[in-house]
Amino acid sequence: MNRLLVLSAALALACAGPAFAAPAAAASGAMTKQQSKMGDCNKEAGDKKGDDRKAFMKTCLSGKPMTQQEKMKKCNADATGKKGDDRKAFMKECLSA
Repeated sequence: MNRLLVLSAALALACAGPAFAAPAAAASGAMTKQQSKMGDCNKEAGDKKGDDRKAFMKTCLSGKPMTQQEKMKKCNADATGKKGDDRKAFMKECLSA
């Protein structure tokens, strides 16, 4: 009796799983502008943590332009690994954007 009950419960869950997954997959297919912006800001936030990350995300998502200091930090972080004229050109381009 218990075996039959467990088997029927497992079968019901197996059949119900795809039914619940379908609406979520359909909904995630078309990202809204806000979701896309959230993804971009999340990538830019990189390894920031705590209050620094919260402040960055708030600024990024609000659409307000970055301050010069914030822009300098971001460009410096993005320029890691570049040296000499390559770095100088990158920083000029990054800071003027």
